[in-house]
Amino acid sequence: MTSRREFLEAAGHACATAVLVTATGATAEAPSAPATGEKQRFLLVGLVGSENPTRANFPFVWAAALQEAGHEIRIELAGDATVLMRRAVADNVTPVGWPPFREALAKVIELGIPIFV
Repeated sequence: MTSRREFLEAAGHACATAVLVTATGATAEAPSAPATGEKQRFLLVGLVGSENPTRANFPFVWAAALQEAGHEIRIELAGDATVLMRRAVADNVTPVGWPPFREALAKVIELGIPIFV
């Protein structure tokens, strides 16, 4: 008989695999623009600043991924997120489980994604 811990660990791996297969479409390739060749337009709004570094990082990471997939991206920052544009803040924000925020910001700038504050 399997223990509860063994069952939960196995179930966790199965769920992670299902999510990965669903999210990637069962391929290892990066997602691409729609088959019709149309670019989709995305507006990513950031409202969270340095008080929650992980959530503050998401619009920038998503923007880079979507831009590399061939879509048109724009980032708008409002409220507490505007402080992220200060170099002193951007250099000191470290999200949990992600590279430092300054790397995500540098990637967005490198890709030429407009940021409106």
